[in-house]
Parts: sequence; structure tokens; C-alpha cells
Amino acid sequence: MRKGDLMNGFVCGTCGQYHDRLPMCFGPNAPALWLSMPESERVTRGELTSDQCVIDGEHFFILGRILLPVVDGPGPFVWLSWVSLSKRNFARTCELWDIEGRETEPPYFGWLQSALPYEPSTLSLGVSVHTMVLGQRPTIVLDIIDHPLSLEQCHGITMARVQEIAEICLHGKSGVL
Repeated sequence: MRKGDLMNGFVCGTCGQYHDRLPMCFGPNAPALWLSMPESERVTRGELTSDQCVIDGEHFFILGRILLPVVDGPGPFVWLSWVSLSKRNFARTCELWDIEGRETEPPYFGWLQSALPYEPSTLSLGVSVHTMVLGQRPTIVLDIIDHPLSLEQCHGITMARVQEIAEICLHGKSGVL
């Protein structure tokens, strides 16, 4: 199989079926704390949009992108992930949300709050959140530690690894989709 062939589809090692394309982006639609709350409490305890979440007026989250270089194909692979920010940094992010030139803002410290399919857990890994130009979600850079996700961000992944991630996410084993 040629490098580009996976982008056009693949035979899934989990279900044995042919999937017509290999997704290059996955991620949960809410932070782990939101997902752990009973649905009946969500409306009274917080607010969730496609890019931001506030819970109990004290937990502040934004959605960003963890970019993993793909060493043998088109890339990058993207994990959409939620990050908790301090109240001050969340307020600053909101203040700059629609401002041209916001990408010059220094990075914010945060904690990863998406349970991505890795062992050990990705919850509460330290990160830097880099504001991007208007129209782009922030880029999340993990602290350099001995964790598989951090190592993949530093060293890249293969298209075979992208397929492995897709199989995990497409078949609901991860809770990411």
C-alpha cells in the first residue's frame, strides 16, 4: 500500500470493514468534567459552546488542537482537546476572541482535560496554550514528559498509528467521539 492510499480509505482491523477515508482529526465534544456530570445538572451548573465551557463559575475550559506530525504521510494528525485555564487567562482569552493580532499573546499554562485513548491517562497533563490567528483554534503544546502523547507530539507518528487511532475512536472504545 502506498503512503497516500490510507487517506482514501482502509480496511479496519477492528471491524474488518472498508472505511472510505482515514480521519486525521478526533476529539471529545466537551471537557471530562462536563462529561462526568449528570445531564440533568449541566444546564444549571454550566455552559458549553463549541469552543468554551464554564462549570460552577470556577472551572474554565477552551478547546484547542494538539498537532502530531505524521512522519510518513500528510499531516498533522489533530487531537481536538479541552484545556482548563485559570479564571484570569480564560477572561483574557475571551477578551481577545475576536481581536486581530491576538496570536502575539504569550502562551497560557493549562491542564489537559480530555481523556484521550492513551495509557496512562491524559487528564491533567501540563500544557501551554498558544493563541492563533482569528479563525484558528489555539494550539496545545504538551510539557515534555515521558508520556506517550507528549512523545508523539515531539517525535511524530506514522500513518499506521493514525489508522490505529481511527479504529479505536470509530468503534467507540475510547469515549472520544
